Amino acid sequence: MEIKSATFIVSNSDYRKCPNGNKPEYAFIGRSNVGKSSLINMLTGNRKLAKTSIRPGKTQLINHFLVVGEEQRANHKEVTEWYLVDLPGYGYAKVSKNARSEWLKMIREYFLNREQLIATFVLIDSRIEPQQSDLDFVSFLGQNGIPLSIVFTKVDKQNQRETALNVNAFKKALKEEWEELPPIFITSSVSGTGRSKILNYIEETNKRLFE
Repeated sequence: MEIKSATFIVSNSDYRKCPNGNKPEYAFIGRSNVGKSSLINMLTGNRKLAKTSIRPGKTQLINHFLVVGEEQRANHKEVTEWYLVDLPGYGYAKVSKNARSEWLKMIREYFLNREQLIATFVLIDSRIEPQQSDLDFVSFLGQNGIPLSIVFTKVDKQNQRETALNVNAFKKALKEEWEELPPIFITSSVSGTGRSKILNYIEETNKRLFE
């Protein structure tokens, strides 16, 4: 897939106020400070699209970005449109318990009720061992039949051996509950690692939707 443009559309705290229509949505979520905004900017080729911050908990709303891509269909290329949805992080953030509770409620309602949601990319920091909050969130999606992929971030921050150890540890933890593991992507927002694989995955998913 070739990205032609990516544009911010709207922010909401209620899934019922999200854009109408039948454009497919691909959600991105992870623990606070996992590098979500940087990954979104890398995927779309727009460094200023999602706001990055060294302060965890920057994203506090459901953010919709309209992505226009050019995809290969049979013997021709076709322009397609889909929403990239940037969701608030879970886990650590310097906010009140009430605010954190409201975020979790907003996220939960989005996942359980948003019909346009096609797939979710759960971001995991490749530098650390499996975290219970990540495993719990993946379990929540699986139990509710929400298609998901695992995206390991920040692989440029360490060597391949360290990345492999943490990725394999996460896989082992998942296998305690999952018979078949979801798709897994290895990424770096700095080097662009994983960009083509994620975009190709979205392209192939879009093709199946519109066949």
